[in-house]
Amino acid sequence: MDTSLIMEMLEQTARVAGFGEPQGIGAIVGGLIAVVLSLLGIIFLCLVIYAGFVWMTSAGNVVKVTKAKKTLVNAVTGLIIVLSSYSIANFVLNSLVEATIK
Repeated sequence: MDTSLIMEMLEQTARVAGFGEPQGIGAIVGGLIAVVLSLLGIIFLCLVIYAGFVWMTSAGNVVKVTKAKKTLVNAVTGLIIVLSSYSIANFVLNSLVEATIK
């Protein structure tokens, strides 16, 4: 079996998929930030669903309704903090890139 032909075909497939070229630190950090933001979005969605479930099953119990409202407010506050920190980090990193290019 000719392994060099197989390796050549695998390398060609990797190049087409974008894995053959080394990535810069910006691309790596950007990918990491995208993964973290995706996970935080999933957590936010789960908290909203949980709060809605608690609210809908409270049957008028004031303690459960208050807990659900508090969970919703905390989830939205957390989302605002995460998006604000992303915006600030994006601005700072773009400013650093522009400053180093000039």
